[in-house]
Amino acid sequence: EQLVESGGDLVQPGGSLRLSCVGSGFTFSDYNMRWYRQVPEKERELVADISTGGTTNYQDSVKGRFTISRDNSENMVYLQMNNLEPEDTALYQCMAYPPSRTYAYWGQGTQVTVSN
Repeated sequence: EQLVESGGDLVQPGGSLRLSCVGSGFTFSDYNMRWYRQVPEKERELVADISTGGTTNYQDSVKGRFTISRDNSENMVYLQMNNLEPEDTALYQCMAYPPSRTYAYWGQGTQVTVSN
């Protein structure tokens, strides 16, 4: 089982990025998917969640700016990030978990830096 993220980059404030995460080794469509982010010396925080049925939820600070989506035919989950702020700088990781919530798969992460 593997999750691999991509799309992180250095971007100026107000810019946009699209993060991607591809899953393999498990039945992707059976898993809920999440994007988390972490800054050194701070707790990892949940950014966005999408269920197997496509229901989405967002952290308040990203509502209206970020959009999570999935393509089960490609085993992909995406995070479209618009109007980026310096506070969005973090390592972004995707996570897959089954409805039972008894375990999870994690990717290694992709770095997003928002700065002039």
